[in-house]
Amino acid sequence: MKIFETICSELLKEASAISTVAENLDREQVEKAFALLSKCSGKVVVTGIGKAGIIARKISATLASTGTSSIFLHAAEGIHGDLGMLSDQDLVLAISHSGNTPEMLAIIPYIKFIGIPLVSLTGNPDSQLAQASDAVLCTAVDAELEPLGMVPTASTTVALALGDALAIALLKQKNFSLNDFARFHPGGAIGKKLLLKVKDLMHCDEELPRVKENTAMMDAILEMTSKKLGCTIVEDQEGLMQGIITDGDLRRQLQQKGTDLLKYLAQDCMTPHPLNTQKEELAVSALNLMEEHAITMLPVCDEQGKALGILHMHDLIRAGVV
Repeated sequence: MKIFETICSELLKEASAISTVAENLDREQVEKAFALLSKCSGKVVVTGIGKAGIIARKISATLASTGTSSIFLHAAEGIHGDLGMLSDQDLVLAISHSGNTPEMLAIIPYIKFIGIPLVSLTGNPDSQLAQASDAVLCTAVDAELEPLGMVPTASTTVALALGDALAIALLKQKNFSLNDFARFHPGGAIGKKLLLKVKDLMHCDEELPRVKENTAMMDAILEMTSKKLGCTIVEDQEGLMQGIITDGDLRRQLQQKGTDLLKYLAQDCMTPHPLNTQKEELAVSALNLMEEHAITMLPVCDEQGKALGILHMHDLIRAGVV
């Protein structure tokens, strides 16, 4: 067996199975299923068993993370008490390739009893599950990938892809934004990039190194050293930022002025009108600005130009924004 060729061939078969289902979907059933899902005022309860149950759990997780309230119900556990998680505002999305799985069929009477919609993803549109459903999305495939045709492969891939497609269609209808997404992912890298603002990470108040324009360079260097940020803001008598002096500026000034550097004032050695940001900006936006201009520290100013803080690349790295 040629390993590489075999794996590529099987991938193409799965891709072909998805394409075939997409081409054969019944428009009326798709639009009916979507209408039921979008009108659901409670939870979308996704259910399945075995491999289909694993797919159902993933679809439920995708729905929940993209703005559609959803939980997973194990079909076998449903008839042993877990049906209690259903309310009369919910909708059930059932995943079953055969559509005749006993555990799945056993929960249908209760779904009908409380009168909530049932949408099914099944490879058998003539199955008992399909007949009981308010909308049926057919996920039939010509064959599974493995030679015996016993292990769900292409069929579960198709069901997963269709579930993802439904979730994204719902996301688009809800105008689900990046900020909405961040609210559901506060603990991960995505949340940090979309929730953390400059004000959450900047050095301010007593931690902010700052000197006046007429400050002697010796005192400016001492300010930089004491605050340990490798820079200092240079401001005028009204407190408006006029420039910045960084470690890099010191090295360049030493090359030009030598030991006479200490005879100069801060205004003579600063980089005037440096790039800056505002405290309400997203930290990731500040990161992008720093990377674009190859700088490691960024002053934070108010609308009048008064320095409020300094954001350092190290702070972004420690916070996991990078």
